[in-house]
Amino acid sequence: MRASLINYGLVLVMAFGVAACGGDHDDLDQYINEVKARPGGRIEPLPEITPYGAFTYIADVQGLRSPFVPDTPQATGTAAGGTRPDPDRSREYLESFPLDTLGMVGTLYIGENMYGLVQTADGLIHRVVPGNYMGENDGRITDISESEIVLVEIISDGIGGYIERDAAIGLSD
Repeated sequence: MRASLINYGLVLVMAFGVAACGGDHDDLDQYINEVKARPGGRIEPLPEITPYGAFTYIADVQGLRSPFVPDTPQATGTAAGGTRPDPDRSREYLESFPLDTLGMVGTLYIGENMYGLVQTADGLIHRVVPGNYMGENDGRITDISESEIVLVEIISDGIGGYIERDAAIGLSD
């Protein structure tokens, strides 16, 4: 008995739902007819695509520099001289962190010596002095002040050599 009442109620709800869908749509039909009666617009033509012109490169004849050779001659290996990371130097603990994840949290005086206090991402605080290394680019600390730790990094110049770049870690707020 109860199941038949539920089925009867369900059939009644579906009947009302179908009846609601068949309402008066004269205003909608009128709008559709107006839109269809409008004249079509003019579509602009696509822009003309110019074909790709191939360039045959002959360095000797045209007197052009080869695009596969650097502008200036670069020495490689030990003959290059200049700035290079020392592959034989023992790495310090703070060199395993990117420089932007390290933060200066203060300074510490022990006797006449001033130390910089650097906090790593894991929350540990380390004491540094000029000459220590930190960061992933062979960053050597050159100066420590009350507000920042200054260092020089050795980075690749992209054409087989290395350049020095100044960097600093400011005192965190």
